[in-house]
Amino acid sequence: MAKGLVVGVDSSRNRSGGAKAHLIGITTEGDPPKHGIREVHIWTFRSLLDCIPDRPWLVKHNPNELERSLLKQLWWQATKLSGEAAAAGCDILFTTDASTLCRYKPMVVMGQDMLSYEPSVMNYFGYTKARLRLLAILFLQNRAFRHAESVIFLTKYAAKVIQKSCGPLSRIAYIPHGVGEDFKRAQPVHDWPTTNDRPIRCLYVSNAAMHKHQWVVVQAIAALRKRGYDVSLSLVGGGLGRAQQLLEEQIAVSDPNRVFVKQKGFVPHKDLPAILANAYLFIFASSCENMPNTLIEAMAVGLPIACSNRGPMPEVLMDGGVYFDPENADSIAGAVEQLITDQALRARVAKRAKELAGQYSWSRCADETFAFIVDTYKGVKA
Repeated sequence: MAKGLVVGVDSSRNRSGGAKAHLIGITTEGDPPKHGIREVHIWTFRSLLDCIPDRPWLVKHNPNELERSLLKQLWWQATKLSGEAAAAGCDILFTTDASTLCRYKPMVVMGQDMLSYEPSVMNYFGYTKARLRLLAILFLQNRAFRHAESVIFLTKYAAKVIQKSCGPLSRIAYIPHGVGEDFKRAQPVHDWPTTNDRPIRCLYVSNAAMHKHQWVVVQAIAALRKRGYDVSLSLVGGGLGRAQQLLEEQIAVSDPNRVFVKQKGFVPHKDLPAILANAYLFIFASSCENMPNTLIEAMAVGLPIACSNRGPMPEVLMDGGVYFDPENADSIAGAVEQLITDQALRARVAKRAKELAGQYSWSRCADETFAFIVDTYKGVKA
């Protein structure tokens, strides 16, 4: 420990927005030398490496295989990563995606996925290739969790559900992701419509997926309009496959002329604070999350939130929103209606949500992560 630890980070599979934000956040805000870490070596693909700042303690690696097919990436991870980490002098490897084929020792694994662990969500996929893929991920992740010296979970809910599948783990930590300061600085609109002079703009940020239930949200908004509320819905994130088809079919029924439902494709993360700040009300209708990053971003902006009652959402939002059943349009409409009609409730939950979001920062996430990696190493060597 006198010379300082060398830590390897395998982020070769960090393809989702949340996983990318995590790596960028902990490298931007983190201070590994404070924890006795001399060097951090990161292996990932070029476009993500380019988003990571240059730091005196940071060494970046971009193997050719990570710019090629998925099979090439997995082959590299299974056959070459351990050797490259050993050659770099890594005392311990931190892998940010539990779907890993690497068997380095010692290793810290972080779990960021939940789809494979929720039976009700798996049922959406029937007997398809997508279901087989999720079952393969379940096998790989459980194997990695049991192999690792320690595991990081993002929420207590995720830790509880995953350990029902992989078995009890001896060393775990709960380290949620952070939220950028640009979200906390964003100023939402405050002139809530009172005389139907303009629509109450509702926003849902997420790619269309079976467990996100965008088409049910459209039904709910259409029902509210039938009750006389001038509400509109903006869906940000795009989508493909069956979920997008269900969404388009529901829009064709509920809003064939696209008067009150708009869908945008993927938008850069840096644009989200302004998009959130322009909304009056945020809807989060997912039924499966490990950690709901877009929910926390809406909390940080200070929006009144109508939220799914599934998964870790009550753990994260607590008393900072109004809850609903994400598969029931009447339940969603009822929660949104409460926020529309009750000004005091709306103000209270928005204020509370912003307070709760204050605990999520990338500096805290980085500090706790690097400290836990060091503690794991010490425990192994004791």
